[in-house]
Amino acid sequence: MVGYITTYVMNYDVFVDESCHLEHDHASVMCIGYTKVPRPEYQDLRKQFIAVKDKYNVHSELKWQKFSKAKLDLYKSLVDFFMASPIEFRAVLVKYKGELRHDDFNMGSHDNFYYKMIFFLLKPNSNEADYRIFLDIKDTRGREKLRKIQEVFHNFYHGGSPFIRFQHLRSHDNEFFQLTDFFIGAITYKCRLLNKEVPENQAKQEFIAYLEKKVGSSLELTTPLWKTKFNVLDHQPKNL
Repeated sequence: MVGYITTYVMNYDVFVDESCHLEHDHASVMCIGYTKVPRPEYQDLRKQFIAVKDKYNVHSELKWQKFSKAKLDLYKSLVDFFMASPIEFRAVLVKYKGELRHDDFNMGSHDNFYYKMIFFLLKPNSNEADYRIFLDIKDTRGREKLRKIQEVFHNFYHGGSPFIRFQHLRSHDNEFFQLTDFFIGAITYKCRLLNKEVPENQAKQEFIAYLEKKVGSSLELTTPLWKTKFNVLDHQPKNL
């Protein structure tokens, strides 16, 4: 009897969002991040996410900008859900946005810098899996940006990119965008708080302390690549 070896390829859906990513928004930092969801478990994990919100009688979209002290227990429960799940989070944090010299290093374009950050965000994923990448719709130039991102990875992998699809979705149509938004919002808020750009908020700080305790690292610091559950790259380039 002849034996056969079956190669199993894991499939993931990746939900990308940004915080303070605009060039002239008066923030010194920006953050791009994702939540990565195993596709075979997507529906079950989505039901679990919704069940957590239902427990607290919350049915609206969760966004960091709408942070409410009254929902603090819900936010902590979502961290617990995340930690108990196979979902992973990764972010690229830029602390020097005000010092960027696009004319010298990004062909005069903030968009080109954005594409670089997307590349750094996604590149560490294994070539032995395939990924569908979903990005929150931000502006009318979304299709152009999608084509450019696809082109970058197509060229880098010589036509064999593991990122098999790039697609726009609206954040209110998908729960995992909400989780991405909340985590990158917390990262950005802490950095801006340290820079004294935003006022202190006791409830936000309590949530951040809870999240940091659960993930075992400070939100504003780089974590080793092997820490895939909650990974942050504090991007420090040789030039700007």
